[in-house]
Amino acid sequence: MADQCDRDGASRLATRIQDFWRKRGFDVSVEMSDEGFVSTMRSARTDVRSDMINGMPTRNVSAEATG
Repeated sequence: MADQCDRDGASRLATRIQDFWRKRGFDVSVEMSDEGFVSTMRSARTDVRSDMINGMPTRNVSAEATG
């Protein structure tokens, strides 16, 4: 299984999330945040953050285009 906490894995995950919701008509903003070394993981960590609420998108692409 690929590591989704390193920079490359977080980037792949962010792209997958954006593509998933774009295909369903939603515009989701996803950013990566380097959090530095985490002692419990014994490595650096990159977080994936979005503008979704409870895992659901807040902006519909078609609604923004018409409104």
